Amino acid sequence: MLLRWFISIFLNAVALIVVAQLFSDVYIENFGTALLASVILSMINVVIKPILVVLTLPITFMTFGLFLFVINAITLMIVQGLMDSSFVIEGFGMAILASMIISFLNIILNQLVRDAIS
Repeated sequence: MLLRWFISIFLNAVALIVVAQLFSDVYIENFGTALLASVILSMINVVIKPILVVLTLPITFMTFGLFLFVINAITLMIVQGLMDSSFVIEGFGMAILASMIISFLNIILNQLVRDAIS
């Protein structure tokens, strides 16, 4: 279980680096910063995200779940706020786009790792 968490953190850091390379509005200082951002993001996803999901359940239902990307963008903005200038996302729209791409990349990377392990 702990190994799976470490792999998830590593893959999320890779996804953050890819997004930073794709867009000039996302800046990550180095891979260590991406790892730290992934750890903070995982903690926020455990503590804060469930509260946000419950509070926004009606609008999430009305948008067929697409509002979850907004919640993911909020968690990304919280992380970048905590990390000061080593992790910067310029604007909330970019955070929404980044959250979509990070989610997509995480699905692909996790599937590749599962296939390689089994």
